[in-house]
Order: sequence, then C-alpha cells, then structure tokens
Amino acid sequence: MKKSSRAILIVAALMLTGISSIRAQSPVLLHSHNDYERSVPFYLAYSQRMNSVEADIHLCDGRILVGHDPEDLRDELTIEDMYLKPMVKLFGLNQGKLWKDSDNVMQLLIDLKTDGGPTLDTLTKILRQWPEVFDPCTNRHAVRIVITGNVPSPEKFGSYPRFISFDGNLKIKYTEAQLERVALFSANFRDYANWNGKGTLTSDDRERIAEAVETAHSRNKPIRFWNAPEGVTVYYTFPKLGIDYINTDYPEKCAEFFSDWNNKNYLIGQSAIGNPGRVETYMPAFKPYGRNKKPRNIILLIGDGMGLNQITAGAYCNQGLTILNLKNIGFQTNHPKGDFTTDSAGAGSALATGRKHRNRQISCNDAGKPVKTLAEELHDNGYATGIVTLGNVADATPAAFYGHSADRDSTEMITRCLTDGKIDLLCGSGIRNFTERKDGIDMETELSRDYDFIRNLDEMTASSRKVICIDERMEDAANESNMNLLQKATESAIECLGRAGKKGFFLMVEGAKIDYAGHSRCLPGIVMETLSFDLAVAEALKFADKDGKTLVIVTADHETGGLVLLDGEEENGRITGTFTTKDHTPSLVPVFSYGPESELFKGTYPNTEIPEKIRRAIHIPLPKSRGI
Repeated sequence: MKKSSRAILIVAALMLTGISSIRAQSPVLLHSHNDYERSVPFYLAYSQRMNSVEADIHLCDGRILVGHDPEDLRDELTIEDMYLKPMVKLFGLNQGKLWKDSDNVMQLLIDLKTDGGPTLDTLTKILRQWPEVFDPCTNRHAVRIVITGNVPSPEKFGSYPRFISFDGNLKIKYTEAQLERVALFSANFRDYANWNGKGTLTSDDRERIAEAVETAHSRNKPIRFWNAPEGVTVYYTFPKLGIDYINTDYPEKCAEFFSDWNNKNYLIGQSAIGNPGRVETYMPAFKPYGRNKKPRNIILLIGDGMGLNQITAGAYCNQGLTILNLKNIGFQTNHPKGDFTTDSAGAGSALATGRKHRNRQISCNDAGKPVKTLAEELHDNGYATGIVTLGNVADATPAAFYGHSADRDSTEMITRCLTDGKIDLLCGSGIRNFTERKDGIDMETELSRDYDFIRNLDEMTASSRKVICIDERMEDAANESNMNLLQKATESAIECLGRAGKKGFFLMVEGAKIDYAGHSRCLPGIVMETLSFDLAVAEALKFADKDGKTLVIVTADHETGGLVLLDGEEENGRITGTFTTKDHTPSLVPVFSYGPESELFKGTYPNTEIPEKIRRAIHIPLPKSRGI
C-alpha cells in the first residue's frame, strides 16, 4: 500500500472511531493490553497517554468485576472502582476532558468474559449514569466504549445505545449500518504469522498480515493484533506493515519509544520545511604523494558528537558521504583525565594539545596554567593558523585551540586569549562574547587593533589582515537554505590562510551542531548537521587535491546521544534510530585521513596521538615544556 493511501486510511479510521492520537507524530495508536494486570491499573496507562486500555469483565451476582479468569476476581475489583469512577473524577477536574492539556480521547476496550447479553445490559446501565464522560453525543471528548470478547451478533448492534461500539471480526461481512458500529478490527496474530518479534518476517507471514490489514483498511477501520510479539523490532516493524495499534504489556517502554517519533526518524528530501535533498559527495583523486613527503598545510575537521552511527545515518540517507570515500581509517579513544566519559572541553583540549585534560579544562593543567596548543606551536614555527566553527567560538572545542582556562564556562577569560594574536583567523557565532561582557571590556574594539573584526562571512576573503568573523548565521541549525554555510566558511578560511605568505597553514574546522542534535536526541538534526559537515570535508579535500601538499584529518571529539540505528531504506533515504542518553558516551570515534603522511593516522590510539602525529608529519620538534 502506498504511504499516501496509508495515511488517508489512518486519518479516516481515527475520524470514524472518534479516537485522535495522543501522539500526533506517532504512526500508531497504543493499546494497554490487559491493563488491569498493571501494578497501577488505568493510571499507568493514563500517565503514558495510552490511546486505548483493555479491561476484561465478568458479571457476578449483578455486579461487574474486572479480571482475566474467575479465580482472579475480587469484590473490590469492580469496573466502576477500577476504571469508570477514576475517569469521571478526571473529567471533573479537567473541565470535561480526560487530559487537561489535550483534546485527545481514550478508548476503553471492554472484553466480555461472561454471557454477552446480560453482561452488556448491566454495563450499559452503569455507563448511562455519566453521559458526559462516556457518550460522544453529549461530550465530544468522551471516552469511547468498545465491546470485544462475547460480542453480540451484528444484527443486534442497533439495539444498543450509540455510545456503545464493537470490535469487528475480519471474517464477518457487515452491512453498512452494522459497520458503522464497528470501531476497529482485532485479530489473533498467530492466525497470520509465527514471528517471534526478532529479525524479519517470512514473505508468507508478511503477505498474510498485509491481506488482513488491507481488509480492515478497505472498510476504513483500524486494525489491532492481539497475541502478538512485543519489543523494539515490533515497534518499528508494525507501522511499516500498516498495523494501526500496538498491543503493549509494557506501556512505559512502548510510550517512550513512540513519544518523539519524529526525532527518531528521518526521510531525506521530504516535504517538511528546511529538509534538503541529497548533497553531492566528492571522490578524492588519490594521487601518489611519494614516501615521507612532508605536508605543507594541515586541515583538521572535527564533527562534534559524531560517532560511527551518526556517520552511518548520514550515509544511508544520502546514499554516501565524502567522509566514507577516504581510505586511511583509524579509531581514537577519548577518555579524559580522571574520568571515563569525556566532555567537549576534555576531548577538545586533548586534540588541541596532545595531552590528557580533565573535563571542563580548556587547554589548561590542574594548576590552572596554560598548556600550549598545536595551533600556538605552529604559529611560533611560522604557520598561519585558523579556527572555523559552525557554532559559538567560545564553545569548548574551538576554544581549546586558542584559549586557556580552568573552566569551560569562563568565556571572558577564554576570549581574552585572542589578544595574543597567535590565531590568524577565527570564524563562528557568539557576538555577545565580545560586546556584552561583565568585565566591561569591549573586545571587538580591543581585537580590532590586530584583526579585521567583521560580522558577515561573505566579507571574510576581502580582508588583507588577520580576521575575526562573528556571523550569527553560524549558530542556526542546518536546513535547506544554509546547508553549505560551513563549506563556504571552510573555503574562505583556506583562501585567507593560503595567501598569508607563511610556511603553510593549520586550520581546524568544527561541525558543532552534530553534538547539539545528539543532546536533543534528534535524528533528523544529526543527519542534516552531518551532511553539512560532510560538505566542508569535501571542500577541504578539493583543496588538498588541487594543492598536493595538504594533509586532511577528519575525526570527532566524542559521540553524543548513544545513537542506535534500528531500521531504514537506503534507496529512499529513510532512517530510524533511538538514543540511549542525552549526553556523551565513551565510544570509539573514527579518524579518516588523506594526503601526505596520512598513513600515520591508521590504527587505534588515544585522541592525544592526533596532534602528536600531526607534529610528526610536519617535523615540528616537541617543546621541552608544555605546561604540564
């Protein structure tokens, strides 16, 4: 079934049943199966905003008790006490709605375990006490009552009040009037498939399920499978099969998975505003450089928060990345000093200096004294130096290459380090770091003595002096209109540094917002920021091929979000993933290299080895003291 038809059917089904999705972005409705078996019946499902809850009922001496089997029944477990009265109370508290902050409604699927006629008659009499809670004709926010189990024959549907709907049977051919009283179709999953919820459905099972789904959808009704497997694989497989309800025995886990569906899925080039199509990749020339040929220029590109799965997601959506066209590949560990998982300060400082740092330290030792950075060493050895970030210039990673501070939040101290003039070019966002300071210093004026201080990236190459470019566009999330912003900044920085007339240049380029998206657990953001970063990598490689004397290294400071990829379609550019954290992880991150001496970067090693390998590649001697 085409996706457009699928979407139309779901909307139609929801309109017919009167159930709107609690999670508008979710592709499915969530049903708390055997809800009465939860440790806190109804309220747990309510707290997780389940679209539907299930209660099995028995008629016992004129009372309706809730339980799966007769031996489970207790006098205190009445339908009123367990479900109806709590709902009535909430409607009173929330001005005639179940949820105060939402117009969504809940379905109460009631499974008749005893004789359907008497049981349903008694239930109907009880429900009539609260028409404002259970009759949609009285209140459009009312709970939808749906009867399953010992359902009366379709010919009798019309003898029950309109607020009672029924669970349908796929094998029954209903009249048009009878079908109007059917809210959904439920079916035993084992009648169609033997799948255990792991791996892939067999083609026969998939075909049988597809037929059942099509039968329900052709009648403009949603479908639910009971006795189905459950788990993450089921969660992302069932929506693709067109199944409308997820039957869950774990409401919290299931709700968590679907709570931010849009953040777990990305389809490249879809109609959403700001979502670009595929970006062009670049295939390097791989010209022979000769043995032990010393590079003249170094371009270090850091994808902040970019782990292997971030790269993989971008590659699947884009059908390739420039980064993955590189052949020399290594891995780096990134543990900070005194801890296991790094922050950007500890990792950035390690990449900037070749020495382990504690988290929060910016190229500074435990005594608070500066540790000389690679950029400063290269400046002292006659190289031009530049830093470009698609983020705030005072953030930890860029700051680690020009600043020194015992704490990453000391932005005023960090930016004051620019007055030493050892950086020839700085580009990023964050004008407030220079113009709105507690120390009262007008850093823009202060730095303008040695730099052209500009606020537009487009003006960067017009300068004949050292440049600080603070363009607030660099702070914006990647979208269709600004996807090439980091690429353009990289191109301009290379031009500026290349004409400085020095021994060569060192340029660090940071894709800052891959990390931002990881902290936000936003897979679409990760993909777009990775594609933006990949364009900058392509620009560096194009220059390296043209120049013939440039070493390009592409790596990350750490991984952010604990991204796990679950599913996708490479041909369509779709990816599904989930996150294990909102923070950094200690995962290995890759190192890609290209150009003269790029073989040095193969293998697995600590992140501190990267600046040491750069020094080795360009034959810069190690200073006797580096502030440690």
